[in-house]
Amino acid sequence: MKRLFSFFMPGGILVLASVLTVHTGAGYATLPALIDIYPYIVYPAAVLVGWRFNRSSLVFAAVLLAVADRTCLYFLSEFPFAGALGRGVFLAAGTLLPLNLAVLCLIKERGIFTRYGIARISLLSLQGIFMALFLKISPARALFYLEYRFIDKDIFPGTGLSQPVIAAFMLAFAVVLLRFVRNQGAKESGFFWVLMMCLICMLEADFKTSSVFYFSTAGLILCVSIIESSYAMAFRDELTGLPARRALKEDLLKLGSRYSLAMLDIDHFKKFNDRYGHDVGDQVLRMVASRLSNVSGGGRAYRYGGEEFTLIFPGKYADDAAVHLEDLRKDIESSPFVVRGRLRPVRKPRKPRMDSGSTKRVSVTVSIGMALRDEDNPRSQDVLKAADKALYKAKKAGRNRLCA
Repeated sequence: MKRLFSFFMPGGILVLASVLTVHTGAGYATLPALIDIYPYIVYPAAVLVGWRFNRSSLVFAAVLLAVADRTCLYFLSEFPFAGALGRGVFLAAGTLLPLNLAVLCLIKERGIFTRYGIARISLLSLQGIFMALFLKISPARALFYLEYRFIDKDIFPGTGLSQPVIAAFMLAFAVVLLRFVRNQGAKESGFFWVLMMCLICMLEADFKTSSVFYFSTAGLILCVSIIESSYAMAFRDELTGLPARRALKEDLLKLGSRYSLAMLDIDHFKKFNDRYGHDVGDQVLRMVASRLSNVSGGGRAYRYGGEEFTLIFPGKYADDAAVHLEDLRKDIESSPFVVRGRLRPVRKPRKPRMDSGSTKRVSVTVSIGMALRDEDNPRSQDVLKAADKALYKAKKAGRNRLCA
């Protein structure tokens, strides 16, 4: 449910609201006045916010949407399109736009005015120049490729979409969805709903008022995704996916008068890291974080720093929280962790060789210190320090235990 919520909010809501606005009488009546200012606010805002937070792919996507919007508005003011040029512009936009958005979703952030950023801007510009020349010099041949039929059947009859356009959107949706499944980030979900908005725009093929509104809403979704992804970078730990220390500090200020707090540390993590390498150490951190995120009793887990984690149990006395923390400690201790060999092949062979040295099972344990908010520890900082002292006590007593 949490993943679904992060996927649909807020991009899905903006797409739904846009469709309802266009297809309701009262909403559609406001579009002529709205589109006079909407794109001139959204596109510059998306570019400025993306530049400020150094999100180059989102900046390029906003520019791409703005160019597509103005191009369609200029060439496609009438539908059905008159002549090969209008039809060619429509199909070229429908083919290049989703493919470029999918590529921008995949690429790493390399800056805007760096050599990588300039190369990407040049590539996007060359695509437009090449397609414009192709449509001008040989519109019939350009239409042949843009209207090529892979199968002898109309997939979306009456919409004007050719099979290459449909294939481009299907490929782009698949790429962005797979990317979201892997990263579950605001950027990926934002690109998905931008693609959805562009597809709706192409399906309706009304390039007088609704297209400007749809493209501008796609730019708004990009702007929101920039803010959300930047927020996630500040408040969520990238390695483990848990809320970071800044989120912990803010949540401590929102707690009531009754809560328990625990500090957790992975036992002998430095020796483990030195022996097996930092990559394996990162895997251990992710494994422990996954157990912490599923802690019972309403506990909330945070990565405090390094191999240390913090858990908050709002409304819980120490005895109640201790039961859930002890279950958590036992769960981590009983979870087998396999250290894979360095020579393990990238792909699984058809006849794998039995190599006893290729994997090794190791035990991962944690020490936990717990404290309760009471008269001796009235402030959250006091409770945190008390839990840290209890953690030191657990380590000194032999580790792999809970102390209060």
